[in-house]
Amino acid sequence: MRAFINIIKEQVNSFYLIMRLAKFQLRIDNQNNYLGFAWEILNPAIQMAMYWFVFGFAMDRGLMTGENGVKVPYVYWMLAGISMWFFIQKAILNGSKSIFQKYSMVAKMNFPLSVLPSYIIMGRFYGHVALVGIIMVVFWIVGYYPSIYYIQLIYFLAMSYILAFAITLVTSTLTVVVRDIQMLIQSLLQAMFFLSPILWDRSANMPDWIHNILMLNPFYYLANGYRASLLFNDWYIMTHWKLTLYNWGLILVLLLIGSVAHYKFRNRFSDFI
Repeated sequence: MRAFINIIKEQVNSFYLIMRLAKFQLRIDNQNNYLGFAWEILNPAIQMAMYWFVFGFAMDRGLMTGENGVKVPYVYWMLAGISMWFFIQKAILNGSKSIFQKYSMVAKMNFPLSVLPSYIIMGRFYGHVALVGIIMVVFWIVGYYPSIYYIQLIYFLAMSYILAFAITLVTSTLTVVVRDIQMLIQSLLQAMFFLSPILWDRSANMPDWIHNILMLNPFYYLANGYRASLLFNDWYIMTHWKLTLYNWGLILVLLLIGSVAHYKFRNRFSDFI
């Protein structure tokens, strides 16, 4: 528990440092591109168009029905859910190798190492917020106007960041100790992408026991939460309060495990690297 408290203190005390480093990392990542930060939007936009063509247009998906009975076109349903995935995927992949890649830069400094995955995630989060903002404008144009349920969207945005940090706190430590973890993470994320209701939803045609297992996937909760906030006007937090408690419990467990592992190996990172 002491390790967990120390990690939280480091995050709070280093919040402005995390934001500055995140902005600096964004400039470095895009300094050789003519369009700069615009690629943080264009890259996922191109992938969204490809996924819509394959899974929406080619497979002739029509309307998607929310749990409250509201129907929306597949393309909007997909946009709301996949926007979360692009952030989570990049945040976990890049954050997992952050300590291994950046340790040499801060090894001789009095630098809180738990900040390394944090500022990588924050850099991805800036692009995510911009992308969600553009998607919201698109929804307004086509008739899905702002509502009080946008308050819930703020909650899901924050939760997606915290979940990404909880996962990378574990994986960034393990990646330093065992290099193969990074390859395992890539494979698991690919599997989770297709096991999550990002591009499809056939839960109504599944046996209950399979559906219940898929609901244990935290990305299931986040994807449907984004859609409930942007499209379906549903208080997903309360209508699925058991899932809410489960996912926060999962995040807490990951933070506890990650904190203990991080502090256990923190002074030995230089030996492994």
